[in-house]
Amino acid sequence: MLDGRNVIFEFTQIGTYTKVTAMDTDTLTEISIQGPSTTPEKILKNNALRRLKYVLQKKGVISE
Repeated sequence: MLDGRNVIFEFTQIGTYTKVTAMDTDTLTEISIQGPSTTPEKILKNNALRRLKYVLQKKGVISE
């Protein structure tokens, strides 16, 4: 989804929810999402990547 970009993920469980923070290391752009703790990590990671891609496109850093 973000080929060639370095992204760092952090997963933090808060009660029954998991907060996922994703940061693009080149631009230091950071986003956070949250979801139920029962959601598989792969789905949470994919949702965070989609949100990060949206933010980077909105800033004009990447194109579609």
